[in-house]
Amino acid sequence: MPIERNTGEFMTTLYTTDSGLDSHRVRFVLAKKGISVEILDVDQDVDKIADLAELNPYNETPTLADRDLVLYGARVITEYLDERYPHPPLMPVDPVSRGRLRQVHYRIMRDWYSLARQIETAGQKKVDQARKQLREGLIAADELFGLADYLLNDDISLVDCSLAPLLWRLPAYNIKLDGKAPALESYMDRIFDRDSFRASLTEAEREMHGILS
Repeated sequence: MPIERNTGEFMTTLYTTDSGLDSHRVRFVLAKKGISVEILDVDQDVDKIADLAELNPYNETPTLADRDLVLYGARVITEYLDERYPHPPLMPVDPVSRGRLRQVHYRIMRDWYSLARQIETAGQKKVDQARKQLREGLIAADELFGLADYLLNDDISLVDCSLAPLLWRLPAYNIKLDGKAPALESYMDRIFDRDSFRASLTEAEREMHGILS
């Protein structure tokens, strides 16, 4: 597993949470690229929470400290990691394909991530509505997942690194596709089976699928 936790031996540190959706996005990119960093789980260490408050004015995870550079916001961090560690690349070289993926990424964040956050934080009435909308949105997009091995691309991209953590949480969100999105379910099986995705999982995230450490 390329991700190291709490060793104190690395120049790069990621402040994260065990089950945070945005933290998982960053951990997936780190694992896919084989980048060794120190992972600090702030929800398990009061001292690390204080350190985080000094680094990030919003006091939120994920936050990346890379030597003298501090970055926060999952998209900012993942794009930085893709540029700083260019192999393997997680975005296409040509601008048209890259633009197409960025547009899809925008829609995923605006449409599906916003619903996921409602499911995680809203009251029961809004949760039920968001759960229904997310399920229907995923089913409606099924055809999109049959166009290539990964989302509009032959290999994993930053878009997949954002989408896969959300899809992994469907059981925790009490969302079942019930065979109504076969291309999407095949995509999920394919990406969840990747060693890099497995390496990105925390114990709390494994438990979402009943996987024992």
